[in-house]
Formats: sequence, structure tokens, C-alpha cells
Amino acid sequence: MSKTVISPSGNFLVNPSGFKGRIGVAQIDIDPPEGIYSRNWGASADDSAIGIHRQLKLTCISFEPLQGGPPLILIAADLCIWKIAAEEREFRAAVLDALSLEEAQLMFCLSHTHAGPSISLVDANMPGGQYIAQYRESVCQRAAAIARTALSTATAATLTWYYSKCDLAANRDLPQPGTNKLNVGFNPGQAADDTLLTGRIANDQGDIIAVIVNYACHPTTLAWDNRLISPDYIGAMRELVERHTKAPCLFLQGASGDLAPAEQYTGALDIAERHGRRLGYSALAALEAMLPPETKLSFSHVVESGAPLAIWEHKPQAFSSHLSFLQIEIPLQLKDMPSLAVLEQQWSSCQDRVLKERLWRKMGVRKTVGNGDTGKTHLWIWRLGNSFLIGQPNEAYSLFQQELRRGLMPNAVAAINLVNGSAGYLPPGELYDLDNYTVAQTPFARGSLEFLIEVALNNAATLL
Repeated sequence: MSKTVISPSGNFLVNPSGFKGRIGVAQIDIDPPEGIYSRNWGASADDSAIGIHRQLKLTCISFEPLQGGPPLILIAADLCIWKIAAEEREFRAAVLDALSLEEAQLMFCLSHTHAGPSISLVDANMPGGQYIAQYRESVCQRAAAIARTALSTATAATLTWYYSKCDLAANRDLPQPGTNKLNVGFNPGQAADDTLLTGRIANDQGDIIAVIVNYACHPTTLAWDNRLISPDYIGAMRELVERHTKAPCLFLQGASGDLAPAEQYTGALDIAERHGRRLGYSALAALEAMLPPETKLSFSHVVESGAPLAIWEHKPQAFSSHLSFLQIEIPLQLKDMPSLAVLEQQWSSCQDRVLKERLWRKMGVRKTVGNGDTGKTHLWIWRLGNSFLIGQPNEAYSLFQQELRRGLMPNAVAAINLVNGSAGYLPPGELYDLDNYTVAQTPFARGSLEFLIEVALNNAATLL
């Protein structure tokens, strides 16, 4: 496998990337009821949570051109995954209807915390499953409510992006010696994409009103020994950033199919807290590195001293208020895989708790993509000034975000997994020759990730 990591180039001090428009922000808690079904690990001996580690949150940012026009609504939720496509579509349709929006105008993004509650009614008969329907309805209503609040309180503001690094994320495809098998865990021999994209939203008085953190790293710190609802590392990160800036922080999960913390699969809350602070301090460092809104560094003159000293000074840099957006339906070839009827029969006869959980998940994937030879996925592309937010519902490997950054530079690109649904992993084609979980889990055939990248770049280019 390639060990090359494609990093963003270009200096955002000299060529800042961002957007000037009307921007609104709102945030609300979405803690589930005690005892809700929350079994996200096959190895777990327990089905439901017994308490709350940190509050789960919904955070919304709305974007509109200064001169008026259709808004874009970005909502981030501390939730794990949608198990059935039809349920996600029903949920999203209710939010869209409440806000009178078209599908292309909403990205509902999951953080993918593995310590979150189920939001799928297929789990209704599980222990604690009786709480899911009411909880999900509550999340839906709160999502619409905070979007209305963001829109009604929107003000003229500037979004400024900055690329930096955080080494929390590590490669998680560990080769098993003497075999072609990859285990899901820390692989110190493989380079990881550790790029952090931080967005600062400041009003015309220069006050920070929101922070966006786009980072690719599986929230799998807390695993089968943990029985508390938690946003995982994202909670401590958010608390640190919000305490420092006095503004809401919205987290966007990047293309993390192959990325996770080196230290994970634990019930130790302090490890998740440390992970979050690592990311939070990195985001704060990025904020400190940014120039004032709509400012760039420009070469001014040379001062002759003991050496010829190049003097750079702050200069005005107006940001574009351009806003455009696309939603694209993409057919992806499916692998050869059992039909839903076969999977249901296997599940009914299985007595092993772990294997039964795997079959349950495969049934959900089959229900999502259907019984045909191709499955539909979708892509959301938003252009905000000279930056992009590109979201899709699957768990793409980090190659997705690296290639988008390279193909769309010098524009900043926030690549987002688990947007408006979920179905499966999108690994690079070379991994299909190996025995590994992500290839076994995905319903999509070899080449799907590469095809998605091509479609994303081609369609993003039409918005430039």
C-alpha cells in the first residue's frame, strides 16, 4: 500500500480562503433517556447505557449570501450512524419540510461517536429500544428549531479557514504477520493524514461567533467496556475550544475510514478526554495563527540592517460572498453479496452473540443499498467564497479528502463523512486484494472510492 500522504499546499496567510456572508449559529443538547439501546460493539456484553459521560449536542451554522438568496444549513450531531437508508430519508425529509428547504440545502453530519445511542427503529425490540422512536423525534424537532434560530439570528460575518496538523489520528489497518489480513487497529508503519482544517467565523466587530473543526479520526476511544453515553474525544475538544472562544464549536468528521487514535478500544474516560484536548489545543493553535478577518500578509519592502530584511505587512483582503451548491446522485457498483432473505435466515439461526451482531449490520446494509447490482449514493458540494464543503454518506478513506484538497487547491476543502445517511466503507481499490474488515463490510465494489473522487472533483470544478 502507498505510504504517501497528500498534504494541502499554499499559504493561507498570503492567500486566505473563506467566505463573507450572513451567518447564523445555534446549539442545543440532545442527551438521550437513561437506558436507551446503545450497543455499538459486537464484543459488548451490555445493550444499554447507564449514564452520561458528556452531553451530546446538535450544532447548526447557516450560510446566506450578503445580497440574499437560498440559505445552506449545516448541522452536526453527536450520533453514530444511520442503519437504514429509509429511516434517514424520513428523518431528513421532516427537517427539510419544517424549514421549507430543498435537499441540496441541508447537510446533517454525524460525528460517528461509537458511544452514542441508536437512532434506528430496527433496534426497537432490543433492550432499551423502546426509547428510540421518541428520542429520534426529539432530535428531529431540535434540529429544525436550531436551524430556525440560526437563520433568525444571522448576521454579517466572515468565515476564514486555516490548515494545520494534529497527530491524534493514526492509520488503523494493521497487517497480521505472515498473512494477507489487516486487523483494525494502530499501524505504526503506515503514514496517516493528520491534516486539521479549522474555520473561524467572526462578525463585523471581529468577535468570534463560531468555530468549525474538520478532522478525520474515528471516535472509537470508548468501546465495549464503556457504558456511558459520550461524544468520545469530540466532547473534550469542544469544551476546550468553546471555553477559550466563548463561541459554539461545530465538529465535522473527515474522511476517516482508515484513521483512528493509536490508543483506543477502552472504557477509560480519561483517555478520551486527553484525545479531545490534543485536538482542541491544535484547533486553538490554528486560531492563534490566523490573521484578522479579511486580512492577508503582503510583502511590503526591504529594510537594510545587518542583513536585507523582508518586511511583510497586513493588507485588506476582501472575501467573496458567492454561494452555490449541488446535490448529485451517483450509482456505485455493488459487490457479490448475499440477498436480504439469506442474511435474515443466517441471523435467525445464529447463536453466537458477536456473529449475530455482524449479520444484523449486514442486513442493515443490504436494506440500504437494495438487492440489485448497483446502489445509489449521493454527494453534496457547497461552494462558499473560495472554499468548499463536500459531504457524502459513506465512510471514505482519507484518500478522498487528500485528493479533493489537491484537486481544488488553493481553495480550502472540508471533506465530510457520514453526511445525510450511511451505507458502508469506501476503501481504495488496492485493499480489495487483502482480507480486511472494511472491504468485508462495504457493499460497494472495487473502484468505488476512486470513482467518487473523480465525480466530486469534476462537479466541484463546475462551481468555480
